[in-house]
This record gives sequence, C-alpha cells and structure tokens, in this order.
Amino acid sequence: MLYAYGDVSPRLGRDVYVAPNASVIGDVEVGDESSVWFGCVLRGDVGMIRIGARSNIQDLSMVHVTDGAAGTFVGSDVVIGHRALIHECRIEDYALIGMGCVLLDGAVIGRGAIVAAGAVVRENQQVPAFALVAGVPAQVRKILPEESLEARRAHAAEYVDLAQRYLRGDCAASR
Repeated sequence: MLYAYGDVSPRLGRDVYVAPNASVIGDVEVGDESSVWFGCVLRGDVGMIRIGARSNIQDLSMVHVTDGAAGTFVGSDVVIGHRALIHECRIEDYALIGMGCVLLDGAVIGRGAIVAAGAVVRENQQVPAFALVAGVPAQVRKILPEESLEARRAHAAEYVDLAQRYLRGDCAASR
C-alpha cells in the first residue's frame, strides 16, 4: 500500500513491484525495476527515503529516517535481505545487506560491500567499498576483489526478474 503523509506521496519508477502488504509512506522514491517485498515498511514520514534502480528490499525489512536528518539513501543494484532494519544511513551501489542486519544512523556502506547476516553496523560507522563485515558490532573481515561485484549484480538481477513475474500476475491470491 502507498500512503501519503501530509502533502507528500511515494513516487515509484517504471516497473516497480510493491507487495500488497508492504507499506510505503510519505517522502519515498523507488527507482526503476526495484522491488519492495511482503511485510516491508518504508516510512518516509519525518524525512526522505531514496531507493535506486534495480534494488530490492526483501520481506519484513524496515526502512526509516530520523527527523531533521539527511535521509536514508539506497543505491542501485542493492540487495537488502529479509528482516533488515535500515535507519537513516547510506548504502552505496552493489552492496549486499544480509538477513537480519541492523544499520544505524549515519552508517555508510561502501560500493560493493557485504554486510553479513545478523551484523549490526554502528552509528556513523563507515564500511569501506568491497569490504565484508560481520559481527556485533560489525567489523571488517576481509576486502573482496572488485571482480566479486558481478555476483552481487547478478543477485540483484534475479530479483528484478522475480519482481517482473509478480507484476505479470504469476502470484495471485487464492482461497
């Protein structure tokens, strides 16, 4: 469901899939061919949320902002795993955010970085490009080769294809 907040309504690009029980509220822009899956909440009520092209926010994830701060920015070709909490941070292109991660205010996830499942990225923590971080709090475990970017690009493309099938009606409510 798309909800206006005040006089601001969500804006969706071309071929965006939003699951019927996801909530997208207020000052939210979702880029072309991106997807917001079942049970997600993107709440742009006290600030802005921007999602790039071909990114996916998987089931039960929540994206929010802090009143008076810059907003939450998710780049293009980003994969955000199930049940992630994304709050007032920046995620650069081709990053992968694992299932159950928590990204706190001011965190920056560099281009092509991977945040392992269950990790907690602290306030204002900077995750370098191509870093693999894990743990609570998240710590750099290794730097990935630039060639590893292709695997994340392919993962994002799989979700673009899946979303297109949903848009065509391959998923329909049944009794």
